[in-house]
Amino acid sequence: MNPKISDFGMARIFGKNESEANTNRIVGTYGYMSPEYAIKGIVSMKVDVFSFGVLLLEIISGKKNNSFHPSGQQMSLIGYAWQLWNENRALEVIDSEVGESCPRADEVQRCIHVSLLCVQDQAKDRPTMENVVLMLTKETMPLPPPQQPAFFINTVEEEAEETENKSDNCSINNVSISVLEVR
Repeated sequence: MNPKISDFGMARIFGKNESEANTNRIVGTYGYMSPEYAIKGIVSMKVDVFSFGVLLLEIISGKKNNSFHPSGQQMSLIGYAWQLWNENRALEVIDSEVGESCPRADEVQRCIHVSLLCVQDQAKDRPTMENVVLMLTKETMPLPPPQQPAFFINTVEEEAEETENKSDNCSINNVSISVLEVR
């Protein structure tokens, strides 16, 4: 299995002994980017593992990570799944359309477990995609306990609210200048 970065503009040539590189430019969709890439621009094979974990959670839950707000809380889908996992209620993250008709709850529980392993904060703690495939296909393979995931609070939403609240005071003397130009 040869994982590849498939987002145009992110592809980089790695040296023979390199396992990561710095892009010096961040492109992509927040919520799917690993913390090391979103914050430092560091690309490695573990960046794709993080994104896969987010997608797996989205498939299980039927919800999008970027637009998920349980009961008005400032929590991402990742954070919600992590909270339920710690409360031994992980199966509550399942899409309500599937819900209790799910014939193999143990398989779904395993998928949730694997997704949480994929979205761990530290890249070194995440499995390789090769191991992810093994974990998903070999039911007898023991899984390590997941560590706290990255980005489990929707900080983007909080920042947007702060910006919205601050926009009332456009300048020190509360005067704004708008120039309209016709195209």
